[in-house]
Amino acid sequence: MSPVVVVLLLFAGLSEAAGRILPLVARRPSVSRSHAIRLLLFGAMVEGAVFALWPLAAWTLAELVLPAPLPGVAAALTWTPGLVAPLLLAAVLAFPLLGPLLHLLLLVGVGAGLVAPLAATTGLGWWAAAGCVAIAGVGLAATVDAVRRLVMKINAAWARELIT
Repeated sequence: MSPVVVVLLLFAGLSEAAGRILPLVARRPSVSRSHAIRLLLFGAMVEGAVFALWPLAAWTLAELVLPAPLPGVAAALTWTPGLVAPLLLAAVLAFPLLGPLLHLLLLVGVGAGLVAPLAATTGLGWWAAAGCVAIAGVGLAATVDAVRRLVMKINAAWARELIT
């Protein structure tokens, strides 16, 4: 993965994290600025890692679908700057009041951009490749959501211990 793609993925992660964290910070004025920045940076790294894993997860699912391993194909599907660039729009579209549907449509569009390269490198049909990309995206999103909820429960329990 080129350094440009890594930087774009981190910015996409930052924009996704901003869309999730800034509305929470706005509702809780007692949150310190340094704590909000730490949350934002940690969220950016997590979201960037999830975005980076999306093509790899889709590639792995495609290999499971194929009847035989691909001969001579050593490189998996990877991000290119052109595929990552639309993810940078997530900052505006991730805000709940501005449109979760637009955010979903953006991610579907980015996923559709991954389908053609996956279909070309694996030999799968377009619909099978689209299924692999969709399942990988939903699986990664569900995993991140489960971890996010677990962290919230742990933080709530920790805060209750501090109060008592």
